[in-house]
Amino acid sequence: MARNLPSTRALQIFSAVARHQSLSQAAEELCLTHSALSQQMHKLEQQLGVKLLQRTTRGISLTEAGQRFRVHADSDLLQIQTHVRELMSLREGEISLVVGVVPVLADRWLLPRLARFLQQQPRVSVTIREFPNKLFVGEPQFDVALHYRDAIWPGTQYQPLFDEACVAVCSPDAPFARAAAVGDFRRVPLLHLSNRPEAWQGWIADAGLARSPANALAGHRFDLFSTLLEAVRAGLGAGLVPTFVADRELRSGELVRAHRHIQRRTHTYAVFLPEHRASDECVAAFVSWLHQEVTLVDDFE
Repeated sequence: MARNLPSTRALQIFSAVARHQSLSQAAEELCLTHSALSQQMHKLEQQLGVKLLQRTTRGISLTEAGQRFRVHADSDLLQIQTHVRELMSLREGEISLVVGVVPVLADRWLLPRLARFLQQQPRVSVTIREFPNKLFVGEPQFDVALHYRDAIWPGTQYQPLFDEACVAVCSPDAPFARAAAVGDFRRVPLLHLSNRPEAWQGWIADAGLARSPANALAGHRFDLFSTLLEAVRAGLGAGLVPTFVADRELRSGELVRAHRHIQRRTHTYAVFLPEHRASDECVAAFVSWLHQEVTLVDDFE
């Protein structure tokens, strides 16, 4: 079956033609003659059994099939380039470890601790790839991943890592800070994470607050915890965040707890392992280190 697949060179030629919409310009970029490039394109179309280009008096353009194929070809070439560069970047004796991680864990939990793992494993070279969504399809593009337990990665096994706890935070100078501290959230502007639209409702119910906003769904929304935290720091309102996200700002006094309540087990984070990497020594060492770090967690309480 592999003998029927186009070569990488054929994909590069097609990508250049598709990008320039010109055989002459593509040939110039690839240092080929116009005739040689035209023959290569004709050979690719014959191999695939599909017309990729349509020729008119004004030049060439992609067929509908060619437009669809271009997206996949460009993506595949980019992946090959990424893999090759990662391989070339390794020094003699180094081991590559690709870690997929949800952004909030990367910025606020993993990276502040990663130096301890690298001290234990000095031969490991880490690549961090951030995956912001919960749902995924296709083959995992990592050696090990840290994400929400309900993320879907076919071909992986997972181990629970730790439960999240959430607190409400605000600027110490916020005009509503004193009222919020005693449980009066009626006039507190609520800031939301876009993919957790009902988080405030759950937190308020869990805290048993009687003086709650008329509409706990209302308020500004942000895609990332990092952006939401900046909005809190700027005084736009109160934000609901995992304890490890605001730990640094709470310890420094830049932010304060808007209320003492901590909502436990709002989400669970897990370690995901592709089945073909589960027995790898480097992956096993990283997973073991992660579980050790969890026992050292000292979130701001």
